[in-house]
Amino acid sequence: AGDVGIGEVVRCWAVATVCGASLRAFSRWVWRRTTPPEVTAVIGNGELAAAVKRKLELFKDMHLRLAPSRGVPAVAVGRHPEDELRALVRGLDRVIVASERVDPEFIGQLAGVCRTEHAKLNVVSPLRGRAGAVPRLSEVADLPILEYDTRDPSRSTILIKRGFDLVVSSLGLLVLAPLFPFVLVAIKLDSRGPAIFVQFRAGRTGVPFRMYKLRTMSVDAERELAGLVSMDALPEPMFKLRADPRVTRVGRFLRRFSLDELPQLVNVLRGEMSIVGPRPEEIQVVKRYRPEHRFRLDVKPGMTGPMQVYGRGDLTFSERLAVELDYVENPSLGRDLRILLQTIPAALRGRGAY
Repeated sequence: AGDVGIGEVVRCWAVATVCGASLRAFSRWVWRRTTPPEVTAVIGNGELAAAVKRKLELFKDMHLRLAPSRGVPAVAVGRHPEDELRALVRGLDRVIVASERVDPEFIGQLAGVCRTEHAKLNVVSPLRGRAGAVPRLSEVADLPILEYDTRDPSRSTILIKRGFDLVVSSLGLLVLAPLFPFVLVAIKLDSRGPAIFVQFRAGRTGVPFRMYKLRTMSVDAERELAGLVSMDALPEPMFKLRADPRVTRVGRFLRRFSLDELPQLVNVLRGEMSIVGPRPEEIQVVKRYRPEHRFRLDVKPGMTGPMQVYGRGDLTFSERLAVELDYVENPSLGRDLRILLQTIPAALRGRGAY
């Protein structure tokens, strides 16, 4: 038998990975259409409960149906009448407690009621999103603890992600090469200026790189921005103009379906970006980051990512940070494939594209 070349191994791995991801996606599609969504209620009051409900609305793939809000006075402290808790839980498949104060006695009582009512019980950690990382429940000496993973990704994880980026970006450029001339001509005919827009963005660790996009705005767009928005007056380091007068006619179409991002396949091939990751931020925006925002710079920026799948421009800065933090802290090739597959229907819907 002859030796198996590295190229054949890579091809087999790529085919197996794509087939596996496609099978999982199909299985999930069948499951969603044959299984009713879990009726879920968030129990709690205040900002944490509101944030949890908003995030559940964004994560459509969780297959949940949110029941009306169920606030309880002093929800997480002391005991409550059992009849009150049974009425609260009855008819639910899942109960999520989201409160700044979580009392063990209350949770124990609620767990007993959920057990008899056949409902799942989850408790959101009030520390989530504040300590700069996503904790996992672990155990030390029979004690339940929250464990924060502060290690860097393994070398194998980095190599697998880079291989994935090289395969997808190379195939993407080969497939799209015949279409680029027509798009470039359409941009040139629609407005004056170059068809390709080049702008410095913040890469991994904040190092600037030249990012490529199809031009969707007037050639003087950056100069005109100062007359439309004041960065210093913004409450958070993010801005989106929903009716941006600088966007051209062709540009509006390209933006709606995220086609203007396609030249970034070159950035991925060069190693400046990944196929999946947090979106590359403008340098002036990164300068306004607070320390707890800088986790986004721990990985390469991506052409697509959780922001594109879960709402695009409709997300607030806090919501965007929440979905991106979860992605950065839980890297996996399977997750990248899932986000990549979800990007296609998200782009076709065109919601949140500004």
